[in-house]
Amino acid sequence: MVDGRDFGTIRRLPSGRYQASFIGPDLARHNAPVTFESKDLAVVWLYNEKKRIDQATVDDERWSSPGERAEEARLAAAPKELFGDHAARWIDERRNSKGEPLRALTQKDYRQVLGTYLMPTFGTKPVDRITRPDVRAWHASLNKATPRARTKAYALLRAIMNSAVDDELIAASPVHIRGAGAAAVRRPVEPATPTEIQVMADNMPPRLSAALMIAAWCALRYGEIAELRRKDIDVANHQIKVRRAVTFPPGGAVVGPPKSDAGVRDVSIPPHVWPIIEQHLETHVRPGPNSLLFPGEARGHMWHSVMGSHFTKARAAAGRDDLRWHDLRHTGATLAAQVGATTAELQARLGHSTSVAAQLYQHAAKDRDREIADRLSRLLGQEGSPQR
Repeated sequence: MVDGRDFGTIRRLPSGRYQASFIGPDLARHNAPVTFESKDLAVVWLYNEKKRIDQATVDDERWSSPGERAEEARLAAAPKELFGDHAARWIDERRNSKGEPLRALTQKDYRQVLGTYLMPTFGTKPVDRITRPDVRAWHASLNKATPRARTKAYALLRAIMNSAVDDELIAASPVHIRGAGAAAVRRPVEPATPTEIQVMADNMPPRLSAALMIAAWCALRYGEIAELRRKDIDVANHQIKVRRAVTFPPGGAVVGPPKSDAGVRDVSIPPHVWPIIEQHLETHVRPGPNSLLFPGEARGHMWHSVMGSHFTKARAAAGRDDLRWHDLRHTGATLAAQVGATTAELQARLGHSTSVAAQLYQHAAKDRDREIADRLSRLLGQEGSPQR
């Protein structure tokens, strides 16, 4: 039996109380977190501490000092932040790679995902009470028919809980489901043909026809097109200088830099498109370098929904009800790949910060080449076997 009086040091303080301390396995002196009314109580405390050291040695486990145990007890007793509060703070304080706050549209997207998919399950739960089984059950309950939404929701939950680890609210994140964070498969997009592009442009209002041609042949994002101004058209070199983009968060349009640093670029206009843009500048754009190329009714930025309503009629006229406006950018990228643009050239033209997306369009061009090869083989059935 361990005798506490043979371990550690006890000294009487001027107040008459007793202070106990000992040299731990780490060779540091550790004081009792409190003083004692009697020497016997100090002896009991030393006895228990010696017993903890001996037990840790027998079990081959890490020994924790009195100070560490007191801190753990303090943290356990402290009120824990609720997931909803932590998530809202995470969005407000999140910074990009440049240390800048998230863009308004990105914050809007995060809050929408948070409110729709995460808050109903985790919102009022303390962060440290969320377990792996909780996360697995939540993920299993999500609609499997919307894989992209499931992936975005899982990715947001993972990021928020990782920040909880960084903030020392939890020791480890419970968000670990194999394959759940993989990018969802995008819906297949059949690019528009040059003929279909022309039909759609002809069926847009005259003041918006050039916008569709720019989207399809120059592969600009909608936010980049909606913010184009007269000064962004390099008449001498037949180029579009992409320097800004507009987003539409609640509260009104917000103009800022393009989606990434790579988004700042000069895009050459195909020769057959230039006369259309030139005529548009003469007919539909007000004088002055800051005049918008495609303003809304109130001369401000045209919201995506307004452009979309006109595009819906135009795509129907071309028999392409499956197309979305963003698919015009996909079309422009694929057409550029078909005429031989390299990955680096596509990356620069599209304003992508990585080559991954550009390679997708090259794969699409290779698929088209396979279709051409298949059609060539069909000639055998029409003309007979070739002579040798």
